[in-house]
Amino acid sequence: MPQRELGSRSGGGCLARTRTFTVEQWVTHWLAGKRESKSARTAERYDQICKEFVESLAGRAKLNIAAITPKDILDFRKTRTAKGLTASTTNLDVKIISGAFNAAKRQGYIPMNPCTAVESLPIERTEKGVFSRDHVKMLMKAAVQKENGRAVFDAGNDWQGAILFSYYTGARLQDVANVRGDSIDLPSKLITYTAQKTKERILVPIHPDLQAHLLRLPAPDVGNAFVFPKLAGRNTGGRSGLSRTFARIMARAKIAGALVRDRNKQGRTIRSLTFHSLRHSFNSEMANAGVGEELRMKLTGHATREQNKKYTHHDLAPLREAIKQIPSLD
Repeated sequence: MPQRELGSRSGGGCLARTRTFTVEQWVTHWLAGKRESKSARTAERYDQICKEFVESLAGRAKLNIAAITPKDILDFRKTRTAKGLTASTTNLDVKIISGAFNAAKRQGYIPMNPCTAVESLPIERTEKGVFSRDHVKMLMKAAVQKENGRAVFDAGNDWQGAILFSYYTGARLQDVANVRGDSIDLPSKLITYTAQKTKERILVPIHPDLQAHLLRLPAPDVGNAFVFPKLAGRNTGGRSGLSRTFARIMARAKIAGALVRDRNKQGRTIRSLTFHSLRHSFNSEMANAGVGEELRMKLTGHATREQNKKYTHHDLAPLREAIKQIPSLD
């Protein structure tokens, strides 16, 4: 809601009306538009960052939006870094706030965006690890290992399939865990799913190794049943999350990634090898085999929705050849 309307004489003698907003009012107004134009997940993130921003301003949130200065933006950023967030995350937070101020500037409510005077934090570049073919075989073996006649991991068989699935499709952990039977067309040797992170529709030809494994799985009762039911619906983070379980499988396989960042204030320790490294392995194996970047982008889901809509049988041929370039684990 606008704070008030001010009357002023224009050069032609007509009375012009100018709306003014407090910071709180403008953020609320801007977010309403984002909820209509962005995905629910993105809109939720915008809501949270804007809430944090308003809270960092304290009483200044009641001021006219034009009163906000670069110092206010820097103070907000300090509250984020104090929570142990990475420079990359913090820069993205400021970028979101900058979007709100850019919109206010375009509509004539402020003369300048205070975020533009704040330089981004330098991002520490870290080398992301990849799993070798031997690593993948070790992980699959560790997932189903038994000790004293009992399986070490309750969902070992599902984990074995999930590891292979990600290595040969590049799918993220959350997408692998929740893939359903109707996403897999074995006769056509195609997998089609919507990435939960990006909402992109992704199409990947099935590698022969993965096809052989999928054919060995029990047929689901219904087409949309989860392929890996013991992993489906579980959180990736947290003490009992999927990422932590995969770390235990890595330890069981005696695979340890290099320490990228020690435990931060949120209790997170970042290592170079995680489940996400299977995605890097997928991409790297094709790159090493000479598969071009454009094809790799399509297969890893970095293509636009419009590009995915344009696939034809002819277009699939180079994608199938690209997948074939990933060597078998045998």
